[in-house]
Amino acid sequence: MAAKIINGKELSKTTRAALKTRVQELEPKLGRAPKLAVVLVGEDPASQVYVASKSKLAKKCGIEPVDIKLDADVSDEELQEKLTELSSDPTVDGILLQLPLPKGLDEYSALLKISPDKDVDGLHHSNQGLLMRGAPAHRPCTPKGCIELVKEGRKLLGLDTNLSGLSAVVLGRSVLVGKPVALMLLEENCTVTLCHSRSKDLAKICREADVLVAAVGRPEMLGGDYIKPGSIVIDVGINRLDDGRLVGDVNFSEAAEVAAAITPVPGGVGPMTIAMLLSNTVSAAASKIDQT
Repeated sequence: MAAKIINGKELSKTTRAALKTRVQELEPKLGRAPKLAVVLVGEDPASQVYVASKSKLAKKCGIEPVDIKLDADVSDEELQEKLTELSSDPTVDGILLQLPLPKGLDEYSALLKISPDKDVDGLHHSNQGLLMRGAPAHRPCTPKGCIELVKEGRKLLGLDTNLSGLSAVVLGRSVLVGKPVALMLLEENCTVTLCHSRSKDLAKICREADVLVAAVGRPEMLGGDYIKPGSIVIDVGINRLDDGRLVGDVNFSEAAEVAAAITPVPGGVGPMTIAMLLSNTVSAAASKIDQT
């Protein structure tokens, strides 16, 4: 039986509709709309499209987007000065530095110039440390979206959203996705295995997963022989083939014949990443009200 499709576009729409209502309730108390500043360095076409999409969806939620474009030859000092300035602006609730940066720029040092309470991408080492401790903080957007998609998959299967005790396997150990999503699955009381390029018997490990998260950046690497029957598969990968098609890290047609629920590429994780960015921004704005 073919797997149920976990539609990230539809879940994103539902999430954003709830955010719009929340913004309408917050705005009178805040005295303004929540504000998200997005800093784009250089002219990377994919990043430009992504930033435009974020701004468009932010507006639909009632969030005020501020797009800041810097030349590719900007110095580390100039970039960090801009991020420090935004962090000091009381009207800015969230700051996103669009990655990757042009070669030669110090990404890590730039991220540290973003105030942790405005770090709505969850990449400041303070927020990463709080995630490690299981303490409240902005959670990284793509991993946060993955958790929501797993729960949506459970709903599609007529199951509750309690993930406690499930076996989860994460492929990829990046700071952006692999490590944080593993920690967030631990927060959900899953038993987590984090795999990488040196892992042995990878297919065997994956076949034991009730929840499989693929984030390795290799097109269609995982075939049906990697999938446990009845599992939930979250495909974070997005790879463009020579013929122009976008595919994930999972061979969708093969995996869909074995899994119970699976995210498509595109239309799965991507839309939820943006939805979680907007959710973090609204939470950041709400925290200012709570502090007054």
